[in-house]
Amino acid sequence: MPKVVDHEARRRHLAEAVWALTVRDGLEGVTLRKVAAEAGVSMGQVQHYYGSMEKLVGDAVARAVHALNAKIESSIQEAAARAGGTASAETMLRSCLHAMLARDEESLRLLRLSVAVLGKAISDPAMAGVLAPGDDELLSFTAGFITEARADRGTPARGDARLDADICWSLAVSLGVDIAIGHRTRDEAERLLDYHLENVLG
Repeated sequence: MPKVVDHEARRRHLAEAVWALTVRDGLEGVTLRKVAAEAGVSMGQVQHYYGSMEKLVGDAVARAVHALNAKIESSIQEAAARAGGTASAETMLRSCLHAMLARDEESLRLLRLSVAVLGKAISDPAMAGVLAPGDDELLSFTAGFITEARADRGTPARGDARLDADICWSLAVSLGVDIAIGHRTRDEAERLLDYHLENVLG
């Protein structure tokens, strides 16, 4: 019986090799040959799945974006589970924003990858997506949390909740970068984010 090949697992393995090389050596240090060596596979296998360096790096970055978004979604689900499925809007808001602050080693690795590819975003806008979680759907979702959390606190409605959501995400991403490059500790970043949220919700 022929061996069943998990092509998705192989692509994911190659993408993870790109992540490791990028974090260690910078994006300019990534080559097909180095990816093959890092992944422990032949050059032929890398070229079988990716016909060019651009396609390989592009897929690796797209997977990083997906992984960061999954971290945010997972944080929301965990907050709901801890609260027995009825977490408050404020708890959900804090959980999804704090997901950007490298609360585990995998998140820290993804943030360091994001910083490493940021320079490439100047010439390749697709690369910027790895540090741009504030898409329309997420901003609307977050604005809803802000509006509901204010109502729960008895805080009068004010300003534009969607703009507040955009600012919150911009701050969370910036603080995540600070953690990734060692400019702030996670505790320092969390205190700053929580201070801002108190001003947004109070």
